[in-house]
Amino acid sequence: MNTPHTFSSFKAFYPYYLKEHRNVTCRRLHFVGSVLVLAVIVTALLKQQYTLLWLLPIIGYGFAWVGHFFFEKNRPATFKHPFYSLWGDWVMFKDILIGKIKF
Repeated sequence: MNTPHTFSSFKAFYPYYLKEHRNVTCRRLHFVGSVLVLAVIVTALLKQQYTLLWLLPIIGYGFAWVGHFFFEKNRPATFKHPFYSLWGDWVMFKDILIGKIKF
């Protein structure tokens, strides 16, 4: 289980975030959820079906939380650090895309 941490910056938070995402399946689920979030945003905008945007938290958090609860076996950082965690999701997504973190 996560221990309480306080962070003065995202730079201080991100190494902690990465430690909470050591399991490759968890990272893959985060990545897939992020891709689907982007696809829903693009689809909603192009088709002007803005009600689809209600799906974003379900898709984004759903995939991530399955990764944490069933594969990583920890509680998502979102519960204690929601803004840094969301930021971390997208930085990790970018790091996976550029090959800095293993997919």
